[in-house]
Amino acid sequence: MTNAPTKDDVQSALAKIKLPDGTALGGSTNLSDIFIADGKVFFSISCDAAEAQKFEAVRLAAEEAVKALPGATGAMVALTAEKKAGSPNPAPKPAPTTAPQPKPQAGPQNSPKAGVEGVKQIIAVASGKGGVGKSTTAINIALGLQSLGLKVGVLDADIYGPSLPRLLGITHKPETIDGRILKPIEKFGLQVMSIGFLVEEDTPMIWRGPMVMSALTQMLREVAWTDLDVLVVDMPPGTGDAQLTMAQQVPLAGAVIVSTPQDLSLIDARKGLNMFRKVDVPVLGIVENMSYFIAPDTQARYDIFGHGGAKAEAIKLGLPFLGEVPLVMKIRELSDAGTPITVEEPDGPHAAVYKDIAKAVYAQMSDGAGKRAAPNIVFE
Repeated sequence: MTNAPTKDDVQSALAKIKLPDGTALGGSTNLSDIFIADGKVFFSISCDAAEAQKFEAVRLAAEEAVKALPGATGAMVALTAEKKAGSPNPAPKPAPTTAPQPKPQAGPQNSPKAGVEGVKQIIAVASGKGGVGKSTTAINIALGLQSLGLKVGVLDADIYGPSLPRLLGITHKPETIDGRILKPIEKFGLQVMSIGFLVEEDTPMIWRGPMVMSALTQMLREVAWTDLDVLVVDMPPGTGDAQLTMAQQVPLAGAVIVSTPQDLSLIDARKGLNMFRKVDVPVLGIVENMSYFIAPDTQARYDIFGHGGAKAEAIKLGLPFLGEVPLVMKIRELSDAGTPITVEEPDGPHAAVYKDIAKAVYAQMSDGAGKRAAPNIVFE
């Protein structure tokens, strides 16, 4: 088996690629750090936004050169276009006429996007901040949907902090088809993909926004998803590149917002709600995680983070309240061990909570929200 190319190999190949000014790409300040995982090479090329069209040919040439290296299983090359200070502003827009006119599209990337091959519907599980148990909730919702007889996949969209490998106890790398398409790893009947399968757990992902968006797009469209009724996307916390990429790239059936009862978490959850609304993604409802704690010795109930805040917020905003998940040590322990509680105790009370939430989510999805076209986002 041929060894994967090294950074020096990649630099040497890129030294033969010329930039529009005639200098070599390899070793230039336009080239980002080079990252190699399982033979696949990742890097970006920066340029001024005014020269983006010229640099696209450079990007394609660099991608082909790297793919041709012995041992290379693929390449992901992103173009980072930035507007330089002092660049002329675009011409002012004409005044609107009486009849509303369609907004001009900024380019092919803003055209309505088709769905993902092999996937019928896609939902995002999101939170406004980290530490609210979103990933654990996403996995158990996926397993709850599976219990309804659906074929389900899970995509870990958190490039910087992927958690699915640990939550599902997956330690091996995915196989590829023809060295280009990744085969999702199957676990507990789920089809799963994560950037965490391709890198070591302690490897920092020091990537800029365009690289994150390119990686997420590839994990959506260059994975052999097979006959999925639902793809559950575990989003990173916050309202950044991954969320916008999902809204631009695929017609989301909707988003599930995970929050704890406390005021601070709810403030951040509202940001997530507003972000999805602004990009025309239906919010399927809110889940209140860590809702209450039952002492294992006395069975006494404690509302450690308050109680009912997420439900009250859902009512206030006119959104479905999907359910409340208690703070249970066993859920955390099993998740850390790579076996979700819905798998370990499928007939237990905690699995029942997640299954009821999954039923509520699917009821919202089946209400027609997932049949609309993808939103056309124009940045002005």
